[in-house]
Amino acid sequence: MLTLQGAVAHVDMPLQSGPTLYLPHSQKYGHGYLIAERAEFKAHFAEHRVQLPLRKGDAVFFNPALLHAAGENRSTDIQRIANLLQVSSAFGRAMESVDRGRMSRTLYPQLQALLQSGEFDAAAADRVLAASAEGYAFPTNLDRDPPLGGLAPASPQQWLRQALAEQWPAARLNAQLDSLAQRRQS
Repeated sequence: MLTLQGAVAHVDMPLQSGPTLYLPHSQKYGHGYLIAERAEFKAHFAEHRVQLPLRKGDAVFFNPALLHAAGENRSTDIQRIANLLQVSSAFGRAMESVDRGRMSRTLYPQLQALLQSGEFDAAAADRVLAASAEGYAFPTNLDRDPPLGGLAPASPQQWLRQALAEQWPAARLNAQLDSLAQRRQS
């Protein structure tokens, strides 16, 4: 309920070009997408769905729990082009899964080199970490990963900041991230 999904059309998208199909009020159905593959639901969706033509520059936004699907482009001369957007609240979590651990391991040596060469300052490195490393300490197993000196255990982002500040070798950071992943398991 804290996410907004949408699209901005870059070209006119009449109905024959297959803009998004929507099932009105389906965001209210508790089982949501879990029923999407059921034959009786597919028939219901086909019978009750709506479709909105879009003009170049139009935007449509909706709750991602609203059941929706791509329409079929039945035209021979229209290439649909749109920016698909997902706007997540600061109080929610995005729907996509990003391997932030892998990103952190890949970026760390590059950040070290940029800091050592003077091409990056601490603020620039911090912006990279804020965009790539996991800044939320949960979920975790509090028996193995207790909060020491605070209300939450250290997040991977905090460990990366410490590693950069103390100039850890990459192997030490990788071992710390492996240990953190192990402690987060229940």
